[in-house]
Amino acid sequence: MRNFDLTPLYRASVGFDRMADVMDRALSADIASYPPYNIEKTGENAYRIAIAVAGFGADDLTVEVKDGAVIVSGRKPGEDEGRTFLHRGIATRAFERRFTLADHVRVEGASHVDGMLNIELVREIPEALKPRRIEIAKPMKAVEKLDA
Repeated sequence: MRNFDLTPLYRASVGFDRMADVMDRALSADIASYPPYNIEKTGENAYRIAIAVAGFGADDLTVEVKDGAVIVSGRKPGEDEGRTFLHRGIATRAFERRFTLADHVRVEGASHVDGMLNIELVREIPEALKPRRIEIAKPMKAVEKLDA
C-alpha cells in the first residue's frame, strides 16, 4: 500500500485542521472487519449506524461521542473459562469502532435489539447556514419614474 505525505497541504491551508486529521486517520487506519456494520440514510437529514454485535448484551457495549466522533466499544466478561469449544464461529472479542461525524451531526440515541446495535444520527443545519433569499433593493429614481 502507498503512503501519502499530506504535509505540503498543511503549509498552504489555514483552518482545515479537522479535515486534515480525518484524511490522516483514513489513510493510516487499519481496515478492521469486526464487527460488521452498515451506515444507512433513513431520511433527508437522518442516518443510522447498525452494528452486528451477536453475543454482546447492552451492558457489554458503550457508545461515546468524543472529539467529533462516535466511539463504539464492546467488552465481554470472561465467561469462556471452563468451556471447551469444538467450533467457535461467534466472535465475542473486545472491539472499538470509530465513526467520524460531519459538522452539525449529532447522536440522537442508541438501541440494542436482536443482536444489532443501532445508533441514530441527525444532521441539524443551523439557520445561519441555511439558504435564504435576499431582496434586491430598487434605486429610488427608478421607482419615482414608474410613479410619474
